[in-house]
Amino acid sequence: MSRAAVLCGLGGSLPERIVSNEELAEQLDTSDRWIRTRTGIGQRHVVAPGQSTSDLAVAAGAQALASARATAGQADDGADLVDPVDLVVLATSTPDRPCPATAPDVAHRLGLGHVPSFDVSAVCTGFVYALATAASMITAGIAGRALVIGADTFSTILDPADRTTRAIFGDGAGAVVLRAGDSGEPGALLGFDLGSDGSGADLITVRAGGSRQRSVPGPAAEGEEFFTMDGRPVFTRAVLDMSRSSQSLLERVGWNAAEVDKVVAHQANIRILNAVGEQLGLEEKQIVANLDRVGNTVAASIPLALRDAVAGGELQPGHRVLLTGFGGGLTWGSAALVWPELETGRPHR
Repeated sequence: MSRAAVLCGLGGSLPERIVSNEELAEQLDTSDRWIRTRTGIGQRHVVAPGQSTSDLAVAAGAQALASARATAGQADDGADLVDPVDLVVLATSTPDRPCPATAPDVAHRLGLGHVPSFDVSAVCTGFVYALATAASMITAGIAGRALVIGADTFSTILDPADRTTRAIFGDGAGAVVLRAGDSGEPGALLGFDLGSDGSGADLITVRAGGSRQRSVPGPAAEGEEFFTMDGRPVFTRAVLDMSRSSQSLLERVGWNAAEVDKVVAHQANIRILNAVGEQLGLEEKQIVANLDRVGNTVAASIPLALRDAVAGGELQPGHRVLLTGFGGGLTWGSAALVWPELETGRPHR
């Protein structure tokens, strides 16, 4: 067996405030039926004034660390059988500030000391990219135990008058702990498939706030400070790229789609999930979905879906699991593992 990164802890956090479809319908030209028909979403969580991405990341990270400690158990003298975390990777496209990265602050607030910490920006594929980055550093011997967090607060960058984006996106954070182990263990990350296509950069974007806009004298054009997405081509590319990435990885790890117990895809909308399932020849029972309760939580999407699936008994130890995501960049990526036995806390908050 070779050295591998093994998933050993899982956590998540959602803001307390829930925004229902009915509440959005009171503010915008929309309805519960319109939103559910097009997205499958019934509600989403939104941060309170003054609450930021790091706040959710700290809460999710703390829960994942607690899960890892509980999973490992304790020695006879009561000491935790867990080595210290020596790496933090935070996937986010809504950092607390443009500079510096948010991860070092999260590591500090979690009491992890002077460990290397950095952000990864790949929008909705961010968690898979961060997972691959941390796993690579573990297999290379650079780190022994890593905290990987996906956290976003997209409500802070949405146009208040845009019924489409406000209906889709919610805020949240999800996290896992990885440790060094053997490739044959349950929880070992068996492989990754990653890709990008910068020719589609304008399909999912915030135009203002970066060096390109700020290098031009004068304020940004009206509305450029908000997130925008070109829905039709994004739908097509999301289905195509997640399907291709998933199939490529399945071939690499020697699985076929029928052997996969659960596919945990980025929770973009229910039509995309169903279309990816159709492309891969999956049955409905193989696809994990929690977007009806949380919406599209961007980089938090996959770990939150994992946590809900475990809490609800849908995901069991020994299940073959495929993770796949698609996001701005354009970016996409997939990962595979056999699900381990974990101790976890309550779902969501």
